[in-house]
Amino acid sequence: MWEALCQDVAPASKRIGEFDASHLGNAKELRRFDPFALYALMAADEAWRSSGLEGPYEDAGSIVTTGIGGLQTVLDQDAVLMARGPDRVSPFLVPMLMPNAATAAVSMRFGLGGPCETVTTACAAGTHAIGNAARLIASGRCDIAVAGGAEAVIVELAEAGFRNMTALSNTGLSRPFDVDRDGFVMGEGAGILILEDWDYAHERGATILAEVIGAASTADAHHITAPDPSGRGAVRCMNLALADANITAQDVSHINAHGTSTPLNDYAESVAVHQVFGDEAPPTTSIKGHLGHSLAAAGALEGVASVLTLQNQLIPPTAGTTVIDPEVHLDVVIGEPRKADVDIVLSNSFGFGGHNGSVIFRRYVD
Repeated sequence: MWEALCQDVAPASKRIGEFDASHLGNAKELRRFDPFALYALMAADEAWRSSGLEGPYEDAGSIVTTGIGGLQTVLDQDAVLMARGPDRVSPFLVPMLMPNAATAAVSMRFGLGGPCETVTTACAAGTHAIGNAARLIASGRCDIAVAGGAEAVIVELAEAGFRNMTALSNTGLSRPFDVDRDGFVMGEGAGILILEDWDYAHERGATILAEVIGAASTADAHHITAPDPSGRGAVRCMNLALADANITAQDVSHINAHGTSTPLNDYAESVAVHQVFGDEAPPTTSIKGHLGHSLAAAGALEGVASVLTLQNQLIPPTAGTTVIDPEVHLDVVIGEPRKADVDIVLSNSFGFGGHNGSVIFRRYVD
């Protein structure tokens, strides 16, 4: 993913390609997962194996979220109902469609007996999951938490709904903050992070990738789909996250923006960032130019990208964006990756319903 993010040209398809999940179960077992839950389990397995943890852990937490849940399963089983009658509907319909199926699957696979929760806050959910998991650890409730989000709703029904509300790009191009942006492009996938207590990670000799030092959540209390044009809720969210991290705006090296490529969202986000950072806002990028907008998975994937940015000391460009909107007063990275001294990354997510989420990552130095 990192190699792809460092290219200026985005892949033509935002869909997940075929992958081998046979190590997660046999064919019969895998068919009992909606794609969103399977994506989450696959990403969690990659993260878990990378972490060196073994489990089970009675008090470890799992907060893996989704915005919509098993929509593909709903559509498939509705077709069965219409064609073959109610007796032929799968008994696995409900456990496959429920939004908490992903975090339940993760907790069961790794034996995580602590808090097992789903934060369904639309496109802010992945970021909220990371922030909530960090709070579980900071409060002393858990030493370990698995956090992230997953989404798989590139289906005709969802596309029609988003298109008819004029949220999707008519050109099929995601170009955040561009003067010609005209809507988002749907994406899918999953991002998972393993969070641990600082002392616990050091004692077990973990390979630490970065620190989560602050997070916040607010509401616009404005409109079900449109962001508050004043950016008030987003401003409060970023300021609260900065306060939680005990840092100032000047300490932030880079902003991983929500940047959906919709005219209203990108403008409102830029207004909010300008209010918090003034004319000296740090370099900003949106990876949705590469990955599209994967709803609840977006903030989790952007969390992963933020960690990779810290590790590589390189800010990926915003793919698809060529001419930055003059009304967007931000230093948007375009064209090619930008080398920089990146110590702290602020990652923002904003969702339908007026949900705002910010999480702050710091580079780990041994």
